[in-house]
Amino acid sequence: MTGYGDASTQADGVHYAVELRSLNNKYFKCSVRLPDELAGLEAELEARLRKRVFRGSFTLTVKFKVSDTLAASRVNDAAILAYLEHLETLHAKIQDRAVQIDLTQLLALPGVLQPAQDDASLQAKSRPVIGKMLDEAIDRLSAMRETEGKALADDLLVHLAVVMDRMGQIAGRAPLVIEEYHQRLRARMDELLAKAELKADEASLIREVAIFAERADINEEISRMSGHVSQFQEIIADGTGTEAVGRTLDFLTQEMLREANTIGSKSNDAQISRAMVESKSAIDRIKEQVQNVE
Repeated sequence: MTGYGDASTQADGVHYAVELRSLNNKYFKCSVRLPDELAGLEAELEARLRKRVFRGSFTLTVKFKVSDTLAASRVNDAAILAYLEHLETLHAKIQDRAVQIDLTQLLALPGVLQPAQDDASLQAKSRPVIGKMLDEAIDRLSAMRETEGKALADDLLVHLAVVMDRMGQIAGRAPLVIEEYHQRLRARMDELLAKAELKADEASLIREVAIFAERADINEEISRMSGHVSQFQEIIADGTGTEAVGRTLDFLTQEMLREANTIGSKSNDAQISRAMVESKSAIDRIKEQVQNVE
């Protein structure tokens, strides 16, 4: 599901900002964008996010700005002294020439200016701050996704109601199909045997109807379909659970579609076929929607 969460704070003269965005994805996918100085935190931030969310395509962005006093580079006195000593040695060899030393140019020499703090110490100071902000961002993102999830649950329940309604129609129609087949078969046999002036074999007629009834029996499929729908509805109703249920709902939808296909293949009736098409259409919508459920 889609969502957005952010957090910001200031600690030890450093301003931090975290942004977390999510888009629909049936799997977990994460893209972490960090400043170069904090690149070492990428793996643990992704692991922290993975513990709390299970599905979606996430983009995590971390920004920080160091205050001017802390950002100022540190002058390496030892390096400057080493350069000066070397220059004095050279000057001793060329005493007949005037030499001017520009200290500002010395600052540009390698090793003279050093960062106020190295990446390792910055990461160590930033780790708990960014971790806390990430949790806050996840809380806000989850709240937004929960709102979307409630609307999605309502939509799923509408489609489930369609499935159960069509299953009820099919269950009520199935016995009539066998009876109508019996009547059609008897009428056809009577017609053919009348022409041949023969008497119908009642036992053969009953046996043929029984074979048709066995082949067209869909009671078991309807029962399983009702069980899948009921379990689906129970999972949606239990919205307080902490475990991800998206994959469970996806599996149930596949099983519902499997039962629908079996019923359709056994159907030898236009009304049942029409109800089955409408039921499968609703299941397809459910299957599409549950890809967005965590």
